[in-house]
Amino acid sequence: MSTLETSRRAHGLVRITIAYVIAVAVAALWLIWGPATSALWLDTLIADLLATLVIFGFSRHYRNSSFYDAYWSVIPPLMLVFWWWRGDLGIDDLRSWMLTIVVMVWAVRLTANWVSTFPGLHHEDWRYGMIRESAGRWSWPADLFAIHVIPTLQVFVGMLPVYVAVTRPSDGPFWLVVVAFVVGLGAVLLESVADRQLRVFADHRRPGDVMDRGVWSWSRHPNYFGEFSFWFALALFGVAAAPTDAWWLFAGAVIMLALFEGASIPMMEKRSLERRPGYQAVIDRVPRFLPRPPRAASHG
Repeated sequence: MSTLETSRRAHGLVRITIAYVIAVAVAALWLIWGPATSALWLDTLIADLLATLVIFGFSRHYRNSSFYDAYWSVIPPLMLVFWWWRGDLGIDDLRSWMLTIVVMVWAVRLTANWVSTFPGLHHEDWRYGMIRESAGRWSWPADLFAIHVIPTLQVFVGMLPVYVAVTRPSDGPFWLVVVAFVVGLGAVLLESVADRQLRVFADHRRPGDVMDRGVWSWSRHPNYFGEFSFWFALALFGVAAAPTDAWWLFAGAVIMLALFEGASIPMMEKRSLERRPGYQAVIDRVPRFLPRPPRAASHG
């Protein structure tokens, strides 16, 4: 990496860090001095949306909606710590510690992966431009809602099982907590392996090459499957705390699955087919989402 590239990258990271410090400060000030509602989760949601608006302001100022990228992994651990602190379970609650380990490991890995691949503010996730362009004259509302507010709401719903788990005495079996812990760490491990294999491939690929090696030979999107599995694990933690609420605690995981299957994967597949004609062979052979052995290659 050249000196210029290093400088641009550092400049961008400083600006984004400042944005997040201000966003978190605004949320904290609201929680301390803002008018409280009758529900802790609702107070947190309002603070979360205010912080999102701060990030949106920076996105518009710098004309780069990738300011929001790290929000996905930076805010959830802060929510967990706040809810646990405001709850009655105490610092010695083992189930809360196990949940905290899973969320922190996930957040650190995902944020570190974003930082390591961040080139600078001259770069923006290609999907954001596509969203704004498809919205036409409504690009400004599309930027606000589709890129900032809706993802914030999705993550918040995904975190509601965490809210239940760290604010209520547990009514469920401890073995389910263990299962959730294993599934959560396994999900993070799968994402780590998938990202590492993809980086190695990107460093050595030639024009037209397609990724169908390692875990990518069992799923065309193992990183998305790992991410879904993490949110599924959070739902299991919630069920372990409140089994009678199981009917709604999986809502966040279902929303994440819908996001991946309905938006993220189709956009990635379309782009891959446009840029790499050989990707059709991968589609014909490698499962789309749920990892399983690849189908035998057709020889016509």
